[in-house]
Amino acid sequence: MHETAIIFLEFGAVLLGLGVLGALALRGGISPIPLYLIAGLAFGTGGVLPLATSEEFISVGAELGVVLLLLTLGLEYNADELVTSLKSNARAGIVDLVLNAAPGAVCALLLGWGPVAAVAMAGVTYATSSGITAKVLSDLGWIGNRETPTVLSLLVFEDLTMAIYLPVLTTMLAGLSLLSGAISVGIALLTVSVVLVVALRFGRFIEAFVSSPNSEVLLLKVVGLALLVAGLAQQLQVSAAVGAFLVGIALSGELAEDAQALLAPLRDLFAAVFFVFFGFQTDPAKILPVAGLAALLALISMITKLLTGMYAAKQAGIAKAGQARAGIALIPRGEFNIVIAGLAVGAGVHPDLGALAAAYVLILAAFGPLAAKLVQPLITSIANRAA
Repeated sequence: MHETAIIFLEFGAVLLGLGVLGALALRGGISPIPLYLIAGLAFGTGGVLPLATSEEFISVGAELGVVLLLLTLGLEYNADELVTSLKSNARAGIVDLVLNAAPGAVCALLLGWGPVAAVAMAGVTYATSSGITAKVLSDLGWIGNRETPTVLSLLVFEDLTMAIYLPVLTTMLAGLSLLSGAISVGIALLTVSVVLVVALRFGRFIEAFVSSPNSEVLLLKVVGLALLVAGLAQQLQVSAAVGAFLVGIALSGELAEDAQALLAPLRDLFAAVFFVFFGFQTDPAKILPVAGLAALLALISMITKLLTGMYAAKQAGIAKAGQARAGIALIPRGEFNIVIAGLAVGAGVHPDLGALAAAYVLILAAFGPLAAKLVQPLITSIANRAA
């Protein structure tokens, strides 16, 4: 059979299956994300029926899903709000870094994996999944809540920290000189700074360029600009998600609302592909031997992220219910964590690091959305009691 036909068959089956799982999740009143992840495990590496032919095609769709999730999230806010939020939450960002990087680093050192593995595992346990958190905020209707800007500022702080961390990690993995690492970090910081300045100072010109009374033209311009900036950011050692988020920040007002309405179906389609592809990359057979350690590390990370979110929201003067929501929203791990583990495994740091990271991320990627849904009634009760 022709390879293109196989891709169509496999990709069509994946999308149809995701639709069925989404319908089941809606009927059960839960987030569909855990079901998407389980589907990925079943049809990915080491699964029941691996879909090898369409995997590369689906991987591109998965990357696009993250870009669209962060683009639509950025459309909710403007550049002034972002800068103000980052300034007011800088201390919370440092607390986030210390509390959540420590478990991974300590775990690697206790296992005797060495300092390079410790730096890699610190990144695995530190970064929240921007994609999954954006989906949770959207699904549960939390985007308009008072604590959401605090959550977003922490996510942006983490991504900006990654702009420094990733060049440092790759330098350590490759055994390169301190000068090479410093140059990589400098390029990453310069890229983020330029995009931020453009969003702040020249946002109105970007809006004038993108704006169109025709919905087709508007959609093409917004998505095209987001992908261009995301690709440039990725090329310069910065997260593609950060680039897309900053494009969304640069657009505001009625234009942002029109773009959101157009992007919503596209975002939901490719976001589902992202979650199932995440499961594709995980071999179930390698998870079982490290499942216990991964569960313990995940439990510790849940507590540290809860403390981080509650601290940040409290600093912003948000009530207890909002503090709890902020902490829960930060629990999921995802795309960054797997990328970091993949870099370390590819460099031959330790054979068990990839399996531990995969099991750890899978637990938190699945449990984070479920926790948000299950704890929502309790949070509402707290809010009503406080009122």
